[in-house]
Amino acid sequence: MVEQLRSVCPYDPSDVVVGFSETSSVQVEAVAAKALIAQRKWAASGAQARSNALSAAAGALESASEEVTSLATREVGKPRAEMRGEVARGVAILRYYAQAALDPEGESLPSTIPGGLTLTRRRPHGVVGLVTPWNFPVAIPIWKAAPALAYGNAVVLKPAPAATATALRLKELFDSCLPADLFAVVPGDRITGEAVVANTMAVSFTGSTTVGQSVIRTGAARNIPVQAEMGGQNCSIVYPDANLATAASMVAAAAMGFAGQKCTATSRVIVVGDTGSFTDALVSAIESLVIGDPSEADTVMGPVISDAAARVVMDAREEATASGGRVLTGGLDPGAARAGYFVPPTLVDGLAGEHRLAQVETFGPFAVILSARDDDDAIRLANGVRYGLVASVFTSELDKALWIGDRIATGLFRVNAPTAGVDFHAPFGGIKDSSYGPREQGKAARDFYTWTQTQAIAPSK
Repeated sequence: MVEQLRSVCPYDPSDVVVGFSETSSVQVEAVAAKALIAQRKWAASGAQARSNALSAAAGALESASEEVTSLATREVGKPRAEMRGEVARGVAILRYYAQAALDPEGESLPSTIPGGLTLTRRRPHGVVGLVTPWNFPVAIPIWKAAPALAYGNAVVLKPAPAATATALRLKELFDSCLPADLFAVVPGDRITGEAVVANTMAVSFTGSTTVGQSVIRTGAARNIPVQAEMGGQNCSIVYPDANLATAASMVAAAAMGFAGQKCTATSRVIVVGDTGSFTDALVSAIESLVIGDPSEADTVMGPVISDAAARVVMDAREEATASGGRVLTGGLDPGAARAGYFVPPTLVDGLAGEHRLAQVETFGPFAVILSARDDDDAIRLANGVRYGLVASVFTSELDKALWIGDRIATGLFRVNAPTAGVDFHAPFGGIKDSSYGPREQGKAARDFYTWTQTQAIAPSK
């Protein structure tokens, strides 16, 4: 039996954004077969043709930016101002890879053959499977699809069920600019995702660690490239010499903005030395955040994505108090008078760095404050988790920032800046359980979406 799924508005669950049937394994196989036929023509069309098509796709998305912003805000509950920025980022990514399609595709090397030529060329894999989450319904599909297409691949995208309507709208926009069957969207859940991994020639995944590790194992068994971004338990280290008011504002937004539903959100705040002054500033900054309808221009934090996600945060708050922790803010439930999946932005202290809530990603508006005795203790706490995505440090001393940077075990390190936020032209990814495979974004994306062929050419005589 084909499962019937739906995507609902998280701040008005009675609003069904889209209902759809799960794409079966047989259907995914057929889509991938059509995509491969389209890919062969696409790869042969030449770099300039691909560049032109991606530029046109950027224009199509830009023209529909307000419509897409409204749809995605309604579907995933991301505050409108932030969602508008995400759509603009998607446009910029498409334009970036429209130009990257024209980059040199290899290098010339010295030849051991007299009068000969040795060179490398990059070749597309063919059909690339993309399995993407709901929290960045525009940016993540595009930062995966744009380089895949630029370098000559076709794409089969399996979005998270909660972001299906946005993905289908992106496909409509791209269909006007790309050849038929080159960019396919297959709505569904686990069965569809497994079929995408089983029927494509490379897979880029963003989502939970558990599912990501399953994708990695399946890809390894098939001997195909896999790239997986699987989250983080990110920290901000705050020193007494930092501008505490500025640091508190940045940490509050990074921890609680979009209800903490980002892999780069701050989950742990490590305060070196006396925690009192910064803790007070952080509590004040969190309590000043505007919580409400994400379609309103000034909203910073809307609902979480589902009732189950809300329960995770509420259970974490209860677990913290039961373990002797202290809830500094978040004691009142802002969802009490709302129909949507609202939970309070919660900050706790009094827990050890080894406590489960400091170790496991909550993926919601929940953060813990940890106290570090000195620099070494701060590094011990920062690196003492299974993840290694991003960390930030707030200090006015450059030497101290560089010292931390040399010892922090994360793929991204930011100084006097929030953990949340990445540059699309720079490599993105982590270590340990955060990431697997080559980096995403920027020029580094080519390493995943292509393979290298070495050519040796000798004179005919």
